[in-house]
This record gives sequence, structure tokens and C-alpha cells, in this order.
Amino acid sequence: MELLNLIRDIGILPLVAFETADDAVPVGKALVKGGLPLLEVTFRTGAAEESIRRLKRSCPELTVGAGTIHSVQQAQTAVDAGAEFLVTAGLRPDIIEWCKKQDVLIMPGVSNATDLEEVLDLGLNACKFFPASVSGGAEAIRAFAGPFPQITFLPTGGISEDNMADYLALPNVLAVGGSFVLPGDAIRAKNWDEITRLCNKLYRRLFDFELAHIGINTKDAAEAADAADRFCRLFDMERCEYPGSFFAGNMFEIIKGSFLGKNGHIGVLTNEIERAAAYLERKGFKMNPDTFVRDAAGNLQTVYLKEEIGGFAVHLKRR
Repeated sequence: MELLNLIRDIGILPLVAFETADDAVPVGKALVKGGLPLLEVTFRTGAAEESIRRLKRSCPELTVGAGTIHSVQQAQTAVDAGAEFLVTAGLRPDIIEWCKKQDVLIMPGVSNATDLEEVLDLGLNACKFFPASVSGGAEAIRAFAGPFPQITFLPTGGISEDNMADYLALPNVLAVGGSFVLPGDAIRAKNWDEITRLCNKLYRRLFDFELAHIGINTKDAAEAADAADRFCRLFDMERCEYPGSFFAGNMFEIIKGSFLGKNGHIGVLTNEIERAAAYLERKGFKMNPDTFVRDAAGNLQTVYLKEEIGGFAVHLKRR
């Protein structure tokens, strides 16, 4: 379960078939630098086993799995090399049973409801949805949530920067997988900085950070009311009053006194608040667990960073 939570937090699983194991460690370090410490090495080339060994030895921050596993022998080879999870293209009960005995996370490939019935019989609750784009895409996964609420999916096959957010918006999607994160031309050109840049770009697009409002601390309610009125006159906004603050339009929240932050706080909207918080923590920005606000279903709505920036507390808010 801990490993599944880590995969969910990262949200994007790069897939790679190394032509040479010499590329493995530079790729792993580029992913970690880009805030994406997760990789599936596919057993489509003879370099897979040695690539996993080198990654486990030289990139301890990286979680490494093995994909395109077609036999128990391949599964054994991958795990002996250091693979922490396995992924298959289709349902292989023999590989699944071996993984269960070895206590290794396995995500078998499925493409329809019949496959999912067998997954349940085998006692699993996470699987690969492949090939996603020709098996119904995000709408199929959405439909599976009704009859199979206990199963989460790793869709691969046809996933791209343009459609990854459609899949990740679904609560029963664990992460998306694809080679789009690691373009072959960048690896062949040894352009490791391009891989890091692409990781940053993918997360920026996924999270779509946007300023929600600026919160301003004041001395008391009277000062807050005066400041709100001035902002409203300045920008032709409407003033709304709440128990602890005034809002001038949607841009400014004026606190009736002081709240978090020396000067106030900055609210930032995001589509993926749980994954965004995990991403920022991987970059060294700790969240303040005392500020978590969840809805009735337990979904995170708001969280503040522990540190202030320029005298302002910063919080993420679900869009």
C-alpha cells in the first residue's frame, strides 16, 4: 500500500527501453532532479536487467519497476536486479501468484470488464489499463468505477502530455504511464537537462498553478473594513464580509486581525492539490499538516506550506 501511495503521489510513470545500460543512471538522476523519482524499465532490450542494477546502486531516491514482464523467470530476474514493482502487458496468473508469494507489487494489464473480474479473483486492486487509447480511454476507466470501485488503474498506451490530465482527474487512476516523458531522441543525444526540463514542464501543465487571492493581515476589523473598501473603490469590486475577513472581489482577502504569515497569505489554485503538495515536498517545501482542510468525502481542499516567503504564508487550494 505504501508503494501504491507513492506512485499515486508522483502520478506520472515514465517508461523506457534502454538501448544501453550506460544511459540508465544519467536518466534516473535527470528524473530525480525534475521532481519525478519514478521509472519503469521495460524488458524489451537486453540492457534492462543491468540498467535496473545500476539505477538501484546509484540512484537511491528513484523508485524503479520493471515492465513488459512475460514470464516468471523474467519476474525473478527483474526483482533480483532490484525492481520494486512489476507490470505486465496482459493477465498472467502464474506471474501474479509468484509476485504474491514474494510480496512484490504487480500491476497486470487489463483492457475489459472480463479481465477485471479475474483481477478480483486473483486478489488484486491495482492494474495497468492497456492499451488505454484504443480500449475506451478515460471514459472507460470512469465507467469501471461503478462495478469495480476497489480497483485503481495505471493507464498506458496513447497517453501524452495533451491527455494525461484527463486520466489523472479520475479518482480511480493511480498514475499515467508512457514513453512521452523520456523521448528517445533526448536519450540518444545524452541531453539529460532536456529530460529534467520536460519533467518540470509536465508538472506545470498538470498542476496549472494560478493565483487565487492575496490575504492581508490587519490590526482589527475596522482596519480590515477600510482596506477592503479602498480596494473595492480602486478596482470597482464588490465587498463581501465573512466571519473572519472581508473579500474585495476575488482578488483580495483582508483579515480582521492576523492569520498565518507575518503580512498575510497567498492562495494558489491547482487542479491536483494532493499530487501538487507531494511534488512540492519532494522539492523540499514542507506542508503544514495542521492546516489541512478536507471535504466530507475526505478530499483535500486547502493546505499551507510550513515556511513563509517574503513575509507571506502560502497555501494551495483545490480549483
